[in-house]
Amino acid sequence: MREGNKDVKLSRRLRAVAGMVTEGNTVCDVGCDHGFVSIYLVQRGISPRAIAMDVNEGPLRAAGEHVREYGLEGYIETRLSDGVAALSAGEADTLVCAGMGGRLMRRIMEEGKEKIRQMREAILQPQSEIRMVREYLREEGYSIVDENMVLEEGKYYPIIKAVKAIKALPGAGGKKQSGEREDAGWQQIEDKYGPVLLKKKDRVLEDYLRREYSLCMQIMENLRGNGRETQERQTEIADRIRGIEAALSCYQ
Repeated sequence: MREGNKDVKLSRRLRAVAGMVTEGNTVCDVGCDHGFVSIYLVQRGISPRAIAMDVNEGPLRAAGEHVREYGLEGYIETRLSDGVAALSAGEADTLVCAGMGGRLMRRIMEEGKEKIRQMREAILQPQSEIRMVREYLREEGYSIVDENMVLEEGKYYPIIKAVKAIKALPGAGGKKQSGEREDAGWQQIEDKYGPVLLKKKDRVLEDYLRREYSLCMQIMENLRGNGRETQERQTEIADRIRGIEAALSCYQ
C-alpha cells in the first residue's frame, strides 16, 4: 500500500468496482465524482496512475482537494471532461464508469469509441438501463469476462468487466460453447440479468430475482382482480415472470 496520511474508505459498491481493475493498469475514471475510487486504487498499489475526470466542475474540484489531502498529486490527475474527450488515445488501460445511468454510459462509450477500444478493459457499474449496456457491449464485440453484484442499503448494484477482442469465456457473451443455450430469448435474459452472474449462480442476483418474482406475482394478482387494468399490462408482467423463472432455472 502506498504511504499516505490516511486510508481512504469506499462503500461496498465502489469497493466492488475497484476490485474489478487489473493490477498494474493505469485507470481513467469517467464521472469520478469526488475521486475516491482513483485514490483507493493508487493508495493500494493496484494502479500506478489514475486520471479522474468529470463533466462538472464542483465534483472535480472536490476530487482535486481529496487527491491533495491524501498526498497523491504525483499519481492522480484531475481533468474536466465530457466522457473521454480530454483523454488522449493510449493514456489509460482501464476505463471505469460507475454510478451513472446506462443510457449516458452507452453514449460515453460510443462517442469515445476509438480511444476506449485501445484500452484493455472497461469496468462499468450502471445505475439503470443495465440491459442496454450489456446489449451495447455485445453488439460492439466486447466479451463480458466477469460480473459482480452487491446489495447496499437496500439497492442492488451490478458491476461488469468487459474486454475487447479476446475469446469469450463460457457463458460470458460472444460465441456460445457446445451445449449452451443459443436462442434469442435466452440472449435477452443474459442481457438483462448478466451472463456471468447467471453462470456463477451469483447469490445476490438470486436474491434479487426472487424478490422481483414475488413482486411481479403480487402485481399480477392485483391486475387480475382489477377490471380496469388492461390485458396488455397483464401480458407485460407475465413476460417478466417467465424471464425471471428462466433465470432462476440456472440455480436448480
